Amino acid sequence: MKLEYFIAKRLTTAKQHKSSISKPIIKIAIAAIAIGIIMMIISVATGLGLQQKIRQKVSAFNGHIVIANFDDNQSEVSKTPISTKQDFYPTFNSVQGVNHIQAIASKAGIIRTETAFEGIIFKGVGSDYKWENLKEYIVEGKVPNVSGDLNAEVLISQFLANRLLLKVGDKFNTFFMKEDSNELPNLRVFTIAGIYNSGFPEFDATFILGDIRHVQRINRWKSDEVGSFEVFIDDFTKIEQKGEEVYEQTSYMFDSKTIVDKYFYIFEWLQLFDFNILVILVIMIVVATINMVVALLVLILERTQMIGILKALGATNWTVRKIFLFNAFHIILRGLIWGNIIAILAMLAQQHFGIVKLNPENYYVSEAPVYINWFYIFLLNLGTILVSFLVLLVPSFIITKIAPVKAIRFD
Repeated sequence: MKLEYFIAKRLTTAKQHKSSISKPIIKIAIAAIAIGIIMMIISVATGLGLQQKIRQKVSAFNGHIVIANFDDNQSEVSKTPISTKQDFYPTFNSVQGVNHIQAIASKAGIIRTETAFEGIIFKGVGSDYKWENLKEYIVEGKVPNVSGDLNAEVLISQFLANRLLLKVGDKFNTFFMKEDSNELPNLRVFTIAGIYNSGFPEFDATFILGDIRHVQRINRWKSDEVGSFEVFIDDFTKIEQKGEEVYEQTSYMFDSKTIVDKYFYIFEWLQLFDFNILVILVIMIVVATINMVVALLVLILERTQMIGILKALGATNWTVRKIFLFNAFHIILRGLIWGNIIAILAMLAQQHFGIVKLNPENYYVSEAPVYINWFYIFLLNLGTILVSFLVLLVPSFIITKIAPVKAIRFD
């Protein structure tokens, strides 16, 4: 085994007396392996990163599962109140994997300034609201204080702030229509505590966040009545399963819907990335293996005389084939090392500096997110080695057809 590896290494490192053909081919093979693994790692990292980031954004504004009355489940506006005196609130102990539940209430309204007006949905939240999920999207100011006495602080999107020419600290009028159209609308004067930018037009163009007690007073609800509950789970991959469990553990009067069902068009779009990643992986592996096959054939043809001498000295076909396979492994290994180094450096640069920008209107993010998973990187490298070796067994079979007498005389 050591002798075979030594001969293989000499094949790669020694100067070739007829290297005008083999050297460029070997360099192309190394480059093909490197480019292939770079494309595979980056495509998997960016695909998974984009999926993870969008899921995180959607769940930050809606939770993973929404519990509401049946008549409110298709609407963003709370119509029928729900009592907070439920077995699953404030902790959902009956379903494992639920880490948080929060009560909210929404009300449609119109913001009116001296120069413009916008239709909005006021999302009222309480002291149990998980602001940590939104903090990374706040571009200016702070989150409203909803834990103390009732106040007029709200969090507004950068989109709405720009359209209404508002900034942190400004006050604005918001009119809320009453159920009885003959009654005058309810007026609230809010103060901007902070500005957020999620990158989602569905959220940025619609929602402002403030104290839930405003909605309760406008709707004439009791202090223990809310519009719906938002449930957060630990593992997003189990969202369908947990959605069913939550539905089973709530009253027949309530309906629960996962964000996958609520925003199905977003998650169906995300599933296309899985197919795109698979196509890229297949294409890159095919290109890399074709180049390796060509490189191995060139090496075999250039070393026909050496093969004949080894066979004449008693080497078996498999022994000679292993020499060339070891040499191919050395080429693959060099390509993988260079490819991994370049790919990981590129991903780290993207993580820290956000070099590649995206259009938020199309991708919901302003820069390409990357998710570095070392286990996936290991699997990609291992898969490339295994596929390449299996494919290279076919051209190495040519060695068995080389006759020692003819090969020694081969020029």
